[in-house]
Amino acid sequence: MTLRIVFAGTPEFAQTALAAIDAAGFSVELVLTQPDRPAGRGMKLQASPVKRYAQAHGMPIAQPPSLRRHGKYPEEATAAIEQLRALAPDVMVVAAYGLILPQEVLDLPRYGCLNIHGSLLPRWRGAAPIHRAIESGDAETGITIMQMDAGLDTGAMILREVEPIGPEDTTSTLHDRMAALGGKLIVDALRQLARDGHLPSVAQPDAGVTYAEKIAKHEAVLDWRRPAQALARQVRAFDPFPGALGTVHATPVKLWRASAVSGQTGASPGTVLEVSADAIVIACGEGALRVTECQKPGGRRLPVREFLAGFTVAAGDVFASGVPDAKPD
Repeated sequence: MTLRIVFAGTPEFAQTALAAIDAAGFSVELVLTQPDRPAGRGMKLQASPVKRYAQAHGMPIAQPPSLRRHGKYPEEATAAIEQLRALAPDVMVVAAYGLILPQEVLDLPRYGCLNIHGSLLPRWRGAAPIHRAIESGDAETGITIMQMDAGLDTGAMILREVEPIGPEDTTSTLHDRMAALGGKLIVDALRQLARDGHLPSVAQPDAGVTYAEKIAKHEAVLDWRRPAQALARQVRAFDPFPGALGTVHATPVKLWRASAVSGQTGASPGTVLEVSADAIVIACGEGALRVTECQKPGGRRLPVREFLAGFTVAAGDVFASGVPDAKPD
């Protein structure tokens, strides 16, 4: 069976899936992605990664600001829904689209809407599953292909595959592997659907449900009273966004690479214990954080050796938890 596919997605995670679907030989009848947004220092309108891929490969594109007829953009939503209805798609693939799909849209495709979710559901339903898995110290995560329903990532599971989380993994490195895995699994699901005309699924269990709240910028601030192990995970989880923040000499410094050092320091949390050519060691509520890559306001991410050439930090200095108005770019 030849499938009529609509794809809905916005960031790089979704673009990887769209590219995998395209490379597998499936025809995508329409690509839905969010409207262009202002970005960069000039705040010029930027197309999403999904839109750029679709344009480069001649795929039809729609960018409605909403798909809810009774929301803020009823006319645009109605036009988009009618466009979908006219296409009569067999299936819609959804990956980090960013817009709510009302029941009317979920019901439009013959075989419903398939979502590529970046966790092993029911753990980490919600907006930031990769960040939260690292932050919480999970040993593994994965991809779930699920049948979408009206709930928040509550639909029946079709395919799941585990992805280990390494001790050095950041959200950036894990994201790229997860995106590739998502592309692989959605292609497997579409091939099975095209071959068999259905996709077996199982309901999510009630046990083990957790929610991955969207990352807020205020979470970037490191609380030095916490254990070093937890802060090291926070540094990895918040790379590349929003970055982990510490304040020293009334200056916000982003800490991009760090590891935990065990043992009792006897020093107040936030106190710099040692400064060497390779690392800054900072006391925590339990153990210490060994920082090896930093960024000052307006600067670049630098190894500590280069960072210290333009910013002085000495043993006895104290990193506070408060953040001044100025922030690194």
